[in-house]
Amino acid sequence: MRWEGRRQSKNVEDRRSQSAAPMVVGGGLLTLLLMVVLMFLGVVDPMQVARMAPEMAGPAPRQAPAQAQNDELSQFVRVVLADNEDVWGRLFPQAFDGRYAAPTLVLFTGQVRSACGFASAAAGPFYCPLDRKVYIDLAFYDELKRRFGAPGDFAQAYVIAHEIGHHVQNQLGISDKVQSMRARLSERDYNKLSVRMELQADFLAGVWAHHVARFAGTVDEDDIREAVNAAAAIGDDRIMKKTQGYVVPDAFTHGSSEQRVRWFLYGLKTGDPRLMDRAFEVDSP
Repeated sequence: MRWEGRRQSKNVEDRRSQSAAPMVVGGGLLTLLLMVVLMFLGVVDPMQVARMAPEMAGPAPRQAPAQAQNDELSQFVRVVLADNEDVWGRLFPQAFDGRYAAPTLVLFTGQVRSACGFASAAAGPFYCPLDRKVYIDLAFYDELKRRFGAPGDFAQAYVIAHEIGHHVQNQLGISDKVQSMRARLSERDYNKLSVRMELQADFLAGVWAHHVARFAGTVDEDDIREAVNAAAAIGDDRIMKKTQGYVVPDAFTHGSSEQRVRWFLYGLKTGDPRLMDRAFEVDSP
């Protein structure tokens, strides 16, 4: 991906120089770690972890304003965010008859507090619908390369585009609608709904990639292969097989490798965000 020298978004909040909140030693820490592990396995919903974590963590420290770090990776992230702003700033009004409100991306190290609660970097990048911010510890990209075997800058760009896809869902009211159904559904059925949400975000990431490749001219076939490899690497089935040695489809919360790749490629092929609802209509774990 050719990104050097291009526009960088100003909607980035760099908290990496802030000290992390202390955590309670003993039961609270062990419980939080267990919750994170269960979240990875699809047993616990991420929002449940977010709600419980503040009670398990210690009080937030007094923090001095963070000084932005102008390192190469953060510059790259700002360019990718700017590309998302440009694409969705153009597509959203056309497809959904409304103005796109660009989210803020928060860079942090280790752990962070959001409006959705306290989160550890171990949970990976996430989007909080309550404050409309994307959160990412840039060390995740090393994990993506080393643990998941998905290197490359466009693999990294795909991760951000997926989280922006959740922001598009939130702006359209989809996130609230899905969350409101939680109490009425069994865990198995809600997991299916969660999978569809994630596949829809993968589709929207593909839509973004379509327009970046077509109009910006900064993406080539090797970049697309990197994104496809990343989508496959973080499928529920592959993660479960690696972490516990067996696969439990009913516990999927993000979709299989095949599903994630298929919906990303469908978005890439069509470039039409108005087709996003098909992820709810035709797919299931």
